[in-house]
Amino acid sequence: MQQEARRLLQTGKTIAFVPTMGYFHEGHLALMREGRKHGDALIVSIFVNPIQFSHSEDFKTYPGNLDRDVSLAESVGVDLIFAPDTGAMYDNAFQTYIDLEMLPGYLCGTSRPGHFRGVATVVTKLFNIIKPHAAVFGEKDYQQLVVIRRMVRDLNLDIKIIAIPTVRESDGLAMSSRNTYLSEDERRSSLSLFQALKKGQGSAAQGIKDAKQLIREASELIRAYPYTKIDYVAVCDPETLEDVDLVDRPALMALAVWVGKTRLIDNMILKPIED
Repeated sequence: MQQEARRLLQTGKTIAFVPTMGYFHEGHLALMREGRKHGDALIVSIFVNPIQFSHSEDFKTYPGNLDRDVSLAESVGVDLIFAPDTGAMYDNAFQTYIDLEMLPGYLCGTSRPGHFRGVATVVTKLFNIIKPHAAVFGEKDYQQLVVIRRMVRDLNLDIKIIAIPTVRESDGLAMSSRNTYLSEDERRSSLSLFQALKKGQGSAAQGIKDAKQLIREASELIRAYPYTKIDYVAVCDPETLEDVDLVDRPALMALAVWVGKTRLIDNMILKPIED
């Protein structure tokens, strides 16, 4: 992969990159279509990164179908797929990690310790291997996006980070490879995430600024559905991820909810009415 990246660069080509864990859905394809606009060559990685999973998480059962992924990637103009095995990325003596001090201390970072160290490390490795000019990420994984942007700034990486809005099913559920874990009944309950975010957005637009009230309303809506267990509902600064007390400027409502045995995340920007 490094040899191919050098060859592309030596011929004057620009490289756009989309990192994924595979098992593509329309959200992944939207990232790729956007990537197609930002480089002469579009490269997609497929790698389920073990160091961002805890022992209790679904690393060993994460869904995958490489043949299907290749076909879907070809359909949207991907030029090259990089799909290394774990041993190629981490040898037995591996010991170097990328740690951010503040951003992983919020939201998913509190319930998934070490997760963003794993994300930042693997993305840095992929950037070094693929040498992209631009990389595309989705806003559904908002904290991941903020972490990657901060890391790129802090390490002076010469890579443009491009974000695209969350891609949703027709009923509002954010697309995720983990949605395949949901039973039919759980799938209906999973709509509580989107509905809670829309409620928060509507309340903020109507003048409610108290973050605790917005969180309480969203939490009550989610708990009214069966099979749901809230990990967190937060209202925070979109850049620092610090909690805010008043929504007197655009703020991020982010949530993580267990629906059955599946942990789902989603987020939405709340915009207050102008005084």
